[in-house]
Amino acid sequence: MNQLSVVQTFISRFFILLLSFALVIFSTNMWGSEGKGVISIVVANSAIIGFFSNIFAGSSISYFTSKYQTEKVLLYAYLWSVIIGIVGPVISCALFFESKYLVYLIGISVLFSLLSANINLFIGKRDIKKYNLYTILQQLIHILFIIVLIYFLNEKSVEVYFIAQICCYGFLFLLSSYGILKHLNLNQISFSKEIIFSIFTYGWKSQLSAFIQFLNYRLSFYFLEYYIGISYVGIFSIGVVFSEAIWTVSRSLAVVLYSDLLNNTNTEDIISKTKISLKITFLVTLFFIIGIIFVPNQFYIFIFGKDFYQTKDIILLLSPGILAIAVSNIIGFYFAGKNKLGILNLKSIFGLAITISFSIYAVPRWGILGACVVTTLSYCASSSLLFWKFYQLTKFRMSDYFISKTEINTVLNKFLKK
Repeated sequence: MNQLSVVQTFISRFFILLLSFALVIFSTNMWGSEGKGVISIVVANSAIIGFFSNIFAGSSISYFTSKYQTEKVLLYAYLWSVIIGIVGPVISCALFFESKYLVYLIGISVLFSLLSANINLFIGKRDIKKYNLYTILQQLIHILFIIVLIYFLNEKSVEVYFIAQICCYGFLFLLSSYGILKHLNLNQISFSKEIIFSIFTYGWKSQLSAFIQFLNYRLSFYFLEYYIGISYVGIFSIGVVFSEAIWTVSRSLAVVLYSDLLNNTNTEDIISKTKISLKITFLVTLFFIIGIIFVPNQFYIFIFGKDFYQTKDIILLLSPGILAIAVSNIIGFYFAGKNKLGILNLKSIFGLAITISFSIYAVPRWGILGACVVTTLSYCASSSLLFWKFYQLTKFRMSDYFISKTEINTVLNKFLKK
């Protein structure tokens, strides 16, 4: 694994973490718990639509970039992104979503999917530097557009968040497309049923797992909105923000591991790198969780507002599940790179079944705290299944659970050298 890529990815993720927190703090103070709840629901709906778009525009782009002509892979991704980005929000609003946000949902869905296609192309080409750059810019430029709309154009409604997001995605898509398209031979563009079938087959399998896992992450939002109100979604979402912040380490390692795996045929080498990544992720994630738990509750109230007095309790209850998912992210990317997507689907379905069955009982009775307990139970159970499957397919040693001094020194020396 390229240690420089890991360090760059971790630094970029950490910078994204800071920007995300700045955005969360601003939005909670600007629009309150109810406004934060609206933002969380709209973003969750756009993410659900994004999973369907990513059948062609997601990890399938990374996987097939080295196997087919880039021109053809991108063509299908762009067309699919536009179609799903329009049809998905219309269906969503017709079934259960407020139509007043339809235009924003279409804009976000289409442009984010188009941008995702370009960003995932960078992973397939092992251009981790550009991947990190555009990932950071999504947060940074979004914040800049919000500042312009609020402080220069005097727009104060919660819709500002979505307008800024649309402008951000549109700008970055055009910028990244310029760099990509100038290297393509547009005369090579043509339709191939074989390529479409291959991409679709891989794409829907990978996205099915990701979509079901996303429901594990976000289904509590919908249970909370249905049973106790939109403002509680905003309060609970702060705990989710901390969860995803802590997952920075595992996702940094996992992205580089996945890119390396796609271009590496040495199975033993990849398994060894995966196990080392697991141990590093466990220790660093545990360190961050302990640090956040020791932060006084008054700090969260001061930062986010008086409505968020339960933030520390939420993080404490979510922490076992946060640790479990952080470590299992590494294994998930290993199976994705080996095209063993059925295992990921099984893991996600298992977790979703737990989330649905227990949320119906726990959320109406215990509210946010009930949602936390169910979420943690789902995370731990589904992660345990993935660990079991991983060690069924690989050689198991007790040393896999302990990081050695040699491994620590090797990693530190390479990082410091880079």
